[in-house]
Amino acid sequence: MTRKLPGAPALLAVLLAALISGCATTPAIPPSAAPVAPYSDTLDLAGKLAVTYSKDGKSESMYGRFAWQQSAARTDVTITAPPLNQTVATISVAPGRATLTESGKPPRTAADIDTLSAQALGWTLPVSGLREWLQGYATAAGGKRYTASPAANTVTTADGWRLTYVSWQDSPGAPRPKRIDVERGATGQLDEMTIRIVIDSPAT
Repeated sequence: MTRKLPGAPALLAVLLAALISGCATTPAIPPSAAPVAPYSDTLDLAGKLAVTYSKDGKSESMYGRFAWQQSAARTDVTITAPPLNQTVATISVAPGRATLTESGKPPRTAADIDTLSAQALGWTLPVSGLREWLQGYATAAGGKRYTASPAANTVTTADGWRLTYVSWQDSPGAPRPKRIDVERGATGQLDEMTIRIVIDSPAT
C-alpha cells in the first residue's frame, strides 16, 4: 500500500514556483567590455573566407581559405579554394606597390590593391583595412580610432565598410576576433558586397 506524505502536493507546488521564479529572474550576463589585445604590426593567421558580391548585375560568391602574414612594411595573402585547396590567388602588398598573381596567369601590379583585386578577381579585398580589422581595430566614419570588444562589436569605417565582430576566440587573455562580417552597400560605382571571415588559428 502506497502512503502519501501529508502536504506533498502543496510542497511540490511551492518548489516548482521557486524553481520557475529563479529561472525567470536570473540576469543575463552582459558582454565583456574588455578591449581586444594591443595592435601588432606582425601577424600570422589563417581562416575561412566567404565572399558575396555583384558582377554584371548578377550575384556571385566565392568560398575558400586564406593565409595571412603581415609585417610592418609588407602583407602577404594566399587564397585557396575547395575541394583540393588549390591556390586561387596570392597577393603581396608593400608601400606603393601591390602584386596579385592568379593561378596560371602572369602577375599584375598596381599601386592600389583594392582596385587591383576588384579588376582581377571581380571583388575587392580591402587588404589595407584588414591589417587592422583582423585584430579588432579600425578608423571609424568620423575619423575616431575604434577598438572592438564583445560589448562594442560594430563600427562603420571611414571608407564605408560595416564591421561586425560576431564571435571571439576561446582563449585566455584579451579578446581576439574569431568571426568578422564585413559589409559594404552599393554606392556610386561600387557594388554591394559581403565578406565573412572566420579565423581558425590564433593571432600571433
